[in-house]
Amino acid sequence: MLLTSVNMALNRLSTERAVVTLFLAALAMAYPVAAQQQAPLEGAALVSALRGGGYNLYFRHAATDWSLDDHVSKAGDWTSCDPDKMRQLAPAGRQTAERVGEAIRALRIPVGTVLASPYCRTLQTAQLMELGPVETTTDIMNTRVATYFGGMAAIAERARNRLSIPPRAGTNTVLVAHGNVLRAATDEYTGEAGAVVFRPEGNGRYSVVARVTPQDWQQLAAEFTQRR
Repeated sequence: MLLTSVNMALNRLSTERAVVTLFLAALAMAYPVAAQQQAPLEGAALVSALRGGGYNLYFRHAATDWSLDDHVSKAGDWTSCDPDKMRQLAPAGRQTAERVGEAIRALRIPVGTVLASPYCRTLQTAQLMELGPVETTTDIMNTRVATYFGGMAAIAERARNRLSIPPRAGTNTVLVAHGNVLRAATDEYTGEAGAVVFRPEGNGRYSVVARVTPQDWQQLAAEFTQRR
């Protein structure tokens, strides 16, 4: 009698574990984690990978004048380059954007598409980098104007989808936008002019492969400009 009871209890426990396992597997399929972590690429490995293309390089705009504020009262105000209306790049930020662009060009990293948020400070950062014609997109919009774009969750979802889109074969895509949308979409964050490198995997999925500061780009250029 006791042995029968023990066997029944063990069978019940085994069944419950199987149910839990199936439930967790179904949950993982229904709600996939967008960003997959892997060992970061650095130095020569990072340069070699980027030269081969296939990555999305997300830059936060370069340094701004924090004595200025954004004043958005209607849709489109964010495009203004008037410092009385919107926070703009500081002179140091302009120089940093130029130097980062010079380093990327010196490293012969192929860029097929350059996208920027329509804010003046992001658009000008992208232009100063001189990596190719710049297109504006609201796929990577500042979360401070989320009410104009369906709310915070909608902005984050569009950014995740954008980061999961592979670039043209043999090239990389450069995106220049804001720290807040990067954090909302991916839980990543960087200082002004910093970059996070993503490997896109489609369907809202991607891997974070590197985090690169402006100083890192210049150091990489100094070390690897003579290597292919």
